[in-house]
Amino acid sequence: MSSIVFLHGLESGPTGTKALWLRARYGAYTPALDTTSFPEAVAGAAAAIAEHSPRVVVASSYGGAVATRLVLDGVWSGPTVFIAPAAHRLGIDVSLPPGTRGIVIHGDLDDIVPLEDSHRLVAGAGEGIELWTIPGGDHRLNQILKDGTLSLALEKLGVPVQLA
Repeated sequence: MSSIVFLHGLESGPTGTKALWLRARYGAYTPALDTTSFPEAVAGAAAAIAEHSPRVVVASSYGGAVATRLVLDGVWSGPTVFIAPAAHRLGIDVSLPPGTRGIVIHGDLDDIVPLEDSHRLVAGAGEGIELWTIPGGDHRLNQILKDGTLSLALEKLGVPVQLA
């Protein structure tokens, strides 16, 4: 059992910067998503969540779109950290449902997924979701690992550092 399942981005994977960081500090499970087939990626993520019963899902870019789909389909209802989620870029053009609990972290200089997409994603979700804008943050947002932002988000959602 891992307290975190990490869903990586389109050009990343289980050995990417965020995946390795989460695995080292929190013992996160970091499955390889099928980035050639969105339905297969969603199915793989659902299987990982069912198997590992995480306390929190952390999802970056493409993985953020996958997590959004899982929330919308009722497959995942737990807290989620969405990092520059690409849901709107992948045709999921709706807001997260009311009652969604989580934190969306997005850089204001993201030239891949516009910050406005995250504003639209949280628009109808209510008070359980927060949007944290990172000044000077690009799409990769690796600075949230170094400056403590991701750790703070996880702590706020109930996951203490474990140093696996």
